[in-house]
Amino acid sequence: MNENAPDNNNCHPMFRNAPSSVAFKKLRKRLLRQTREALADFSMVDEGAKWLICLSGGKDSYALLALLADLKWRGLLPVELLACNLDQVQPGFPKHILPEFLEKTGIPYRIETQDTYSIVMDKIPEGGTTCSLCSRLRRGHLYRVAREEGCTAIVLGHHMDDLLETFFLNLFHGGRLATMSPKLRNDEGDMVVLRPLTYALEADLEKFATHMQFPIIPCNLCGAQENLQRVVVRQMLEGWEEHHKGRKHVMAKALTNVRPSHLLDRKLFDFADLSRLAIPEKDEIL
Repeated sequence: MNENAPDNNNCHPMFRNAPSSVAFKKLRKRLLRQTREALADFSMVDEGAKWLICLSGGKDSYALLALLADLKWRGLLPVELLACNLDQVQPGFPKHILPEFLEKTGIPYRIETQDTYSIVMDKIPEGGTTCSLCSRLRRGHLYRVAREEGCTAIVLGHHMDDLLETFFLNLFHGGRLATMSPKLRNDEGDMVVLRPLTYALEADLEKFATHMQFPIIPCNLCGAQENLQRVVVRQMLEGWEEHHKGRKHVMAKALTNVRPSHLLDRKLFDFADLSRLAIPEKDEIL
């Protein structure tokens, strides 16, 4: 029992042993505010909908589930939540942890067992990057489970750092300006993918997970894979943030402030007929 936990049960069961310190309350309030802002800014909530919350056992997905459950308990999220873990049959995976945690906190859930681990190990040569294939296989099963459960949305725990890393990976290696979308409809048109933690920093989620004492399950499928380009980009972003506090927030704001006339995409801006512009865009040079 956490000695700093509140004395009453006037909260969602997930938070009954949460710290009562001022620091944690500020952190919780900030993450709840950022989550609500993302839900509102990107029109994520359809009242009465049912969401499949993808729970990997990592800090981000635990935090996602806790924050959404908190908002629902407060009457601020009128949707049904179903937690789902895809057991990929990784050697040594502790199968008992998530069911015990979800039973204890009263969260409806489904554990789906599919041996994607063997497929990935068979298809990817030793030393190769497993993330892409693993992600595709996992996403396919989650779409199927969502349909079987009557869900209209798959909800993922990607945060601001993930979006920034993806942006720079696309910039450096993909030749395009793009990141993860906060809200995206699938190709079949029957499901949306939501990322309510779009405005949350990974560092805040890590602190939150530590305070909440979530039973973290590390992903050992691919090992450390420190040679991944995403790791290189993450280190670059952390270096910038260390020397210029708040740089990540500035870059994230830039993703919401796009000026097509100051880029080179002729599909987005009609350079041939500038008279069609209702409001001329200023030629700002920094």
